[in-house]
Amino acid sequence: MMDPLIISPTLTIPATDLSWDATRASGPGGQNVNKVASKIELRFDLQGCRALDDETRRRLRALAGSRVDTDGQLHIVSQLTRDQGRNLLDAREKLRLLILRALERPKPRRPTRPTLASKERRLVAKRQQGERKRGRRPDLGD
Repeated sequence: MMDPLIISPTLTIPATDLSWDATRASGPGGQNVNKVASKIELRFDLQGCRALDDETRRRLRALAGSRVDTDGQLHIVSQLTRDQGRNLLDAREKLRLLILRALERPKPRRPTRPTLASKERRLVAKRQQGERKRGRRPDLGD
């Protein structure tokens, strides 16, 4: 059984929405890597989680990208250390940070118009570029 994941003082992901498996990790580790299942794959039921609102869930799905499968499960993998417990803590922290990023509502973009000075700078730069190109043309005579 797993503890609930505390995201912030006002948001907690229930333990029922989280599950994990341990497998053998890749990479260096000597004989230990062949014997100990220290790699952690943490699964978060993104589709079934009622702790997140629809907007946050949509942003989290976009942030997670290919880590979300067709069943709506978000997969987080950690094989940072040779210790299963620390890898589980690392995977939970990765998920916590990802959810925190998804909780940030993007500021609405307000369309702006170019200033008069920026329009003038653009036109001056275009004139200079045109003069430069005209100067490169061969003189075909009079």
